[in-house]
Amino acid sequence: MGVRRVVAGVGRGLITLGVLILLFVAFQLWGTGISEARNQHRLKKEFKTVVQAPPPGPQVTLPPTPEGDAIAIIEIPKINVNKAVVEGVGVPDLKKGPGHYPQTPMPGQKGNAAIAGHRTTYGHPFYDLDALKPGDDIYVSTRQGKFHYQVDHSMNVSPSDVAVLDPTPDNRLTLTTCTPRFSAAQRLIVVSKLIGPAFDAPPPQPTTIRVLAKAGLSGKSEDKAPTIEWGLLAALVFFGTWYMARRWKRWPAYLIGTPVFLFILFFFFENVSRLLPANI
Repeated sequence: MGVRRVVAGVGRGLITLGVLILLFVAFQLWGTGISEARNQHRLKKEFKTVVQAPPPGPQVTLPPTPEGDAIAIIEIPKINVNKAVVEGVGVPDLKKGPGHYPQTPMPGQKGNAAIAGHRTTYGHPFYDLDALKPGDDIYVSTRQGKFHYQVDHSMNVSPSDVAVLDPTPDNRLTLTTCTPRFSAAQRLIVVSKLIGPAFDAPPPQPTTIRVLAKAGLSGKSEDKAPTIEWGLLAALVFFGTWYMARRWKRWPAYLIGTPVFLFILFFFFENVSRLLPANI
């Protein structure tokens, strides 16, 4: 009897773990997209308002955009991308859409402008980035105008290889995302060249370069404490519901406990996502 009880308990535990994993996968693949779509709708409206202002002249230095705010619209016709680009490549920024590496020039400016994007989550804007070939068109609209790039080459690099973001003598756009799909083992880099003249770029901020060098191409690292706290709270509600079901009435206990558990589980998953590479 004791062995049967242990085996049954282990079986139930494995089933529960499997269900949680499936729920997390579903959250990553579909739940995150809902949040991204809502953010994109808002960001595109905000950016449209910004560009209606008179465009600055070639020698005008624009003030820095706060991280998380829209700074551009990127269009890649071949892979059906039309997304608002935000400033910053941290996890909160890339939840909203592709993000501009703050220490690089803006698209349309001289040098190496760089943008990161998710490959499989949060709307997966760069899901088909590997399909781009030399000569494919990329368009980026900013406050300074609309700029045309053409793909030059692509490559895979280590997540810590921030050299792909270094200043360059030519005017280029560097797109980064995780590769292969559903993995953070490497980064796919797509480099395109600007067609036409470029604006002057302000000097990079050394503080953002140091942050990036520490975190790699995934952007800023995140605090693990909220994930642990939400996980402990979810476990407490789970086992509390199980205890009530045994000591009280089963279905009323589950009816009360399950919605609370799922609510807390959502925030636990959100915080687990923050620990994953920002452009996975």
